[in-house]
Amino acid sequence: MPEEKESIRITLDTNFYISAFNWTSSYCHKLLIKLIQQEVSIFITNQILDEVMEVLERDFNYHNEELNEIKETIISFANLVEPNETIYYINEDKDDNAILECAVSSNSNYILTYDLHLLKIKKFRNIEIIKPEEFKL
Repeated sequence: MPEEKESIRITLDTNFYISAFNWTSSYCHKLLIKLIQQEVSIFITNQILDEVMEVLERDFNYHNEELNEIKETIISFANLVEPNETIYYINEDKDDNAILECAVSSNSNYILTYDLHLLKIKKFRNIEIIKPEEFKL
């Protein structure tokens, strides 16, 4: 009997969500649709979700109704996890540690991001940190 293939587990950074929800022609938007269709396990924490909402409101002038709709959409496909560890690894931008916490707590295989603080790490506890364009399904 063939061995069951383990599902790919991914943590998406805030900038991935911003790109995916702002520009339907973006690579992130198209990749997100593929990830959902192929039932890839996507993980998020409340802290990341709050940051996405904050950036959309502050930098892109989204209103409450739009923000609620996006939040509901994200919750419909992403698995909400509670970090089981506090990580202090990135000093340049401490908010980036929330991405590491989510990935570690969810046993993610990958973090997809454009954040340079994260990308320069390349690998954190066997979690590959790559740009969305480098991810292959």
